[in-house]
Amino acid sequence: MPILTGTAPHEAFIDPDEVDRPIVAYGAIMPEIGAVELEAHSHRKGQFILVQRGALTCEVDGGLWMVPPRSALWIPGGAVHAIKGSGIEGYAAFIASDRAGHLPRSCCALSATPLMRELLSRACDFPLYYDEDGPEARIVAVLLDEVAGAQVENLHLPMPGDGRLRGLIEQMIAAPAQRATMEVWARKGGLSERTLARLILRETGMSFGRWRQQLSVMLAIKAMADGATIQQVAADLGYESMPSFVTMFRKVLGSPPGRYMAERYAAGSPGL
Repeated sequence: MPILTGTAPHEAFIDPDEVDRPIVAYGAIMPEIGAVELEAHSHRKGQFILVQRGALTCEVDGGLWMVPPRSALWIPGGAVHAIKGSGIEGYAAFIASDRAGHLPRSCCALSATPLMRELLSRACDFPLYYDEDGPEARIVAVLLDEVAGAQVENLHLPMPGDGRLRGLIEQMIAAPAQRATMEVWARKGGLSERTLARLILRETGMSFGRWRQQLSVMLAIKAMADGATIQQVAADLGYESMPSFVTMFRKVLGSPPGRYMAERYAAGSPGL
């Protein structure tokens, strides 16, 4: 599992649900080699994860989130979630439910501000039971305001519960270069094209084409965070040309892939 440590190396990890403080923050490091997978679990406190380097994925009932550098993930208390990633550096803060009233009620990806990163870095240095009437408490209050005011990012892939769709989607994720039509995918699932269109809209709120675009964007972000070039990503996702991939990416996230990733790495720090 990921190595969660306080910045003070002598402090052992303690279950944050057992700590009576508004925030418990840790630095988070995942190994460079080999993917790390945390099976489905939950915390009583909400969990805020900020990624400095690498890319993290988190599946919560009904959706999959991708978190690239300079982005963060909010997981409300009690939400069952599973996490995957490798080569991750960042921060994890566990927020008490009575202090999370202004935070989103559902899981979401958030844009991380420089101030947010600095506040989290400071919070990792706090004693586990910091003085709730001291300067640490004032930093916590500002951090909570920053998280509550963060911009939600379009890094969510709705996941269907229907078993027929899950089987098809697993095939699409495993072989993203197969740019088959909806008719072809429907036949693979033993469905009519009309039934597939109706099911995926009902289960995800997206058309088949829109859902596949969102999948391509999330797979692209993960690959680029792992060091792949835009040209490699376009080919791996089955696009006939790099410009067509760039156009799709810009349409979904508002900026071309090179600029999108450069902004995140330029704003990040080299380590914890």
